[in-house]
This record gives sequence, C-alpha cells and structure tokens, in this order.
Amino acid sequence: MNALDRLNQHLPLFAEARGDIEVSFEFFPPNSDKMVETLWSSIQTLAPLNPRFVSVTYGAGGSTRERTHETIERIIAETSLTPAAHLTCVGASKADVDSVARDYWQLGVRNIVALRGDAAEPGSAYAPHPDGYANATELVAGLKAIAPFDISVAAYPECHPDSPDQAADLDNLKRKVDAGANRAITQFFFSADCFFRFQDAIAAAGMNIVVVPGILPVSNVAQTRRFAAACGTAIPPWLDQLFEGLDALPNARQLIAATVAAELAGQLYAGGVRQLHFYTLNRAELSYAICHLLGVRAKA
Repeated sequence: MNALDRLNQHLPLFAEARGDIEVSFEFFPPNSDKMVETLWSSIQTLAPLNPRFVSVTYGAGGSTRERTHETIERIIAETSLTPAAHLTCVGASKADVDSVARDYWQLGVRNIVALRGDAAEPGSAYAPHPDGYANATELVAGLKAIAPFDISVAAYPECHPDSPDQAADLDNLKRKVDAGANRAITQFFFSADCFFRFQDAIAAAGMNIVVVPGILPVSNVAQTRRFAAACGTAIPPWLDQLFEGLDALPNARQLIAATVAAELAGQLYAGGVRQLHFYTLNRAELSYAICHLLGVRAKA
C-alpha cells in the first residue's frame, strides 16, 4: 500500500462535521472602558452562531458581583441571547445569595451557573461564610427552592484540587446532580481521552446528566498555567514546547492556539460530543473559527 492509499483511508478531522452541535460561550465582566469595547465586540461576533446560552463569570470571592449583574442586564436589553449568570457561595450569606437570585429571576434570567467559588486571596483555602451556603450542592438546592432555574454546575475531568481522589470528586458531582443540577460543564482539559474516560466514570456512577466539555483556546501559556493550578488541569509538556520562542509573535501564537483547540474539538465531535462550551476570555476569533470548522454557521 502506498502513502496515497493510506491517506485515503482517513477522512480529514472535520470532513463529517455537519453543524449539528450546540455551543455556549463564557465571558467575564469588563473592568475598564477598553475591556467593555472588547467584550461587546466579541458578543456581537459570536451572537449570530446562535449559542444555547452565554455565561458571565463571578470573580473570586464574589468580587465582580455588580459588574456581572450589569453585564447580564445589558445582554438582556441589547441582544436576543440567553444569559446564564454565575453565582458562588464565597463571601456572602444565604440571604445575600438568595436576594441576587431573586433579582435575576425578576430580570428574566432563567439560567444559572452554580459554583462553590474560590477564595478572594489566591492560594488561600476555601472557607464557607458562617451564614452562607457551605458548597455548590447546597447552593443548587437553595436556587431550586427559589425558582425553577436551569442550573449548570462544574465538573473536573482531572479531579478538583481540593478532592482527595476522583471517587470523592464524582461523589461530590453526584450530590450536585441529586440536588437538581441540569447539566455539568467541565473545566478545560487538553486530551479527548481524558474527557471520554470521565464521561464513562460518570455513567458508571449512575449519573444521568449531560456533561458538556469546556474548551479553552490557549494563546498565553503562562496565563493558562495559572488557570490550571486553580482547577487541577495538567499542562502537557508538548503544549509548552509548541509555544516556545513565540513570545514576540502573537499572530503565530494565535494560529497554534486555534490548531490545538480545533483538533481537540474535532476529536470530541468524532467521539459523539454534540455540545461544547468555550471559555472565550472575551475574545471571539478562536471560538468562532472552531465553530466554523464544526459546521456552525452564522444565522441572520
């Protein structure tokens, strides 16, 4: 068999992509006029892809509460997108969290991403508020008691840093599911096998819930390393090597970032995944390009 025959046996990674996927995008609230412009440019670019929802993060220790709320309000007022507001347990009493949730419901928000959250000080251990929800499981149950929110929770293919092992991590996810979570969105990862093993472990644990893989297009390895340390994601050596020597070449970094993330998304699609969640970092181009490769096209 010659080389051409061998090549003909394998279709290109995206050859079978039909656009039959649902996507969602995560943004963070802006903290400057320039970032406001960047955020809204990204939202306007990605909106025509008809995402299932767009989520807006809540800073460590609830530090962006007001800006998150303002961003959600503007999404509702100026777009036809479905917003999903992040809510965390950190630094707030149950009464405060419940008040925010009721305000969101009155505003028309029906989707919540319910998270335990991280301490405001980097590296500090999580400590629940004395009058607050102790964890994400309690938060999910509390939100469901307020209104029939559609609730997404976090999942960790490589185990949360605070969990002793994956069995304990799966038990924690199951408690969130039993409390009423509608779906789980994973932290980012860099191996399709990692996700599929996690998907199998969830099924073996008896959880009947959709698990949506979270995709982070990486163009800044140092920044990604900081994110990874907080959520237990392993940075493979080959990723470091791919970006070596490109500090002064942002366009080259962008191209490599798109290639790596697109290959991962293509492998997930080939394995039957039909929902993807993109951590955009308020930048549209990489997520838009990957969606295009998967056959998702802008709608009028």
